[in-house]
Amino acid sequence: MMTSPASRDVRMLDLAAEFAVFGDDVRRVVNDVLESQYFIGGPAIAEFEAAMCRRVGVAHAVAVSSGTDALLCALMTLGVGAGDEVILPSFTVFATAGVLARVGATPVFVDIDEQTFNLDPERVEAAMTAQTKAIIAVHVFGQCADMDAINELALRRGVKVIEDAAQAIDATYHGRKACALGDLACLSFYPTKNLGGFGEGGMVLTNDASLAVLARQMRVHGESSRYHHTHVGGNFRLDTMKAAILLVKLNHLNDFTARRRNHARQYDELLSGLGVTTPHVPAGHEPVYHQYTIMCDHRDALAAYLRERGAQSGVYYPVGLHLQECFASLGYKPGSLPVTERACGRVLSLPCHPMLSTEDVAFVAGQVQAFSVAGGSTSGSTDTSALSGRPA
Repeated sequence: MMTSPASRDVRMLDLAAEFAVFGDDVRRVVNDVLESQYFIGGPAIAEFEAAMCRRVGVAHAVAVSSGTDALLCALMTLGVGAGDEVILPSFTVFATAGVLARVGATPVFVDIDEQTFNLDPERVEAAMTAQTKAIIAVHVFGQCADMDAINELALRRGVKVIEDAAQAIDATYHGRKACALGDLACLSFYPTKNLGGFGEGGMVLTNDASLAVLARQMRVHGESSRYHHTHVGGNFRLDTMKAAILLVKLNHLNDFTARRRNHARQYDELLSGLGVTTPHVPAGHEPVYHQYTIMCDHRDALAAYLRERGAQSGVYYPVGLHLQECFASLGYKPGSLPVTERACGRVLSLPCHPMLSTEDVAFVAGQVQAFSVAGGSTSGSTDTSALSGRPA
């Protein structure tokens, strides 16, 4: 039986501890940008784009202003608009569907695989119609969706595939990296991400040269040459300062990813047999554990139990997008996506960030064990919206 202290301060994220690792380098590059006074389109943008191409194995990368804008830019690049349907999971952050409303397209929510939380290809196929223009495959919690099956469906039906890889930089799928598995891929550099920046940031990646040209035009109001606009795009530019900082943090990503994977292996071992479902990793997949997400009964009670003992946790996501009020007109009702709805009621993400110690992980696992031994419930209940202070 595991033993651990009665309380400890274990957070879902510790950005201050991360900054202590590379703060001097960040200050240096920030000063370089300040001295240059080149804040938009500076050389760090092209350098960062080239570094990301090399890292994930794609030909083209377009740095943009946020992960949401990356998705929006990708949709505009593909010409998705009114009358088009786009298939996506309901079990994802709001932005994945919100951008569809912004271009006038209709989100078609489909259910997920009950083990991986990613799109179920069989349900994707059943949802496809003559109006289907694209599929957004979300690599949720840092594990790739079943891209071979999804790409085969898309190719057969003549639709495009967008990877929402916001949580999955460096995840691999049968030897290939996330962001190199679809027609377009989108990354987020929101501060909580595995490669988090100092503010908002994102990227669109592709191996298709023509799509890359369009994405670059969409990034600057659809401009094809100075003051000549072939399309109506947006202002999706990434600041030079943010690119310079991300280049610094990129140097530490291998180490930080290895730490996350080590934490996950430790959790897998310590949580075995405790009545919780640990993350399922199919053969050929190597996740990056943006979140280490378990499923359990009495989820809210367990979250409260952990919090009382100094361990944070998070619920991503407590309500499927198909049941959000703003999408009520689409006609989804409770029970429409049963696997998603069960997951929303049972998922709990445990701390897995790179600055944790092995003692931190053992403490959290020990509290899960203590909760299980105590009967798996407590007298209190918890508002799931307050379980974590930071979004995914």
